Amino acid sequence: MVARGRRGAEGFEQAFQHLAPDADVRVVNPYEGFANVDDFAGVDGVVFTGSGVSWSTDAPEAACQRAAMELAFDAGLPSWGSCNGMQLAAVVLGGQVAASPNGLEVGVARETRLTPAGQTHPQFKSRTAVFAVPCIHRDEVSRLPTGAVKLAHNNHSEHQAFSYDQGGVSFWGAQYHPELRTTHVAYYLEDGDSIFAGKSALIADLNNAETDAQAAARLGTAPDALTVSYRTIELANWLAHVKQHADRTRQQ
Repeated sequence: MVARGRRGAEGFEQAFQHLAPDADVRVVNPYEGFANVDDFAGVDGVVFTGSGVSWSTDAPEAACQRAAMELAFDAGLPSWGSCNGMQLAAVVLGGQVAASPNGLEVGVARETRLTPAGQTHPQFKSRTAVFAVPCIHRDEVSRLPTGAVKLAHNNHSEHQAFSYDQGGVSFWGAQYHPELRTTHVAYYLEDGDSIFAGKSALIADLNNAETDAQAAARLGTAPDALTVSYRTIELANWLAHVKQHADRTRQQ
């Protein structure tokens, strides 16, 4: 997993412990120094996590992250990106990102809808056509890369998920965070220096939503939708995709 510090990786570590307890998970932080090809030795798939930094994925400060993703793509490794990770892929593949004209989206990505392509894409196997998953972001993908496939959207963000599968690149991504519990989102809001600190009124509901139906409803979801098995559907599907790719590669 390519993360900025432990905070971005913890949600994935916990999700993968549930989904694939035997998986060997390695965390790399390019902000500590540019990644190199050795970081991907023996790796079957790469995750690009979310980020709490103030700059966008097209900024000079994110050059090390972009370089790491380019290495992963050049290696032909199936890659996943949540939030900042999806925005990073959009930039690396030739698309654009920008601050959402609708402001911050914090809590859950309400009424996210699958496109016709999303309804048949393996990323969303077992996912209902309309759903809500924890989210927290300022920026969004404003223009998809040429060749990318839009998979989901909602009233806040036109691109809630996309895939890119050409030229040896296999990328699946979501603007929301299937790896995060709502309590993790609350943690971000408790940081007084965060760009999301202004949404602190949501903290109580985020901390209670997994067991309190009224708190969940105020966020636009329900406790059943926040269980780890339901919340992480896309990640379970991506892990199956990674395994299939690894099995094919080893047979060659």
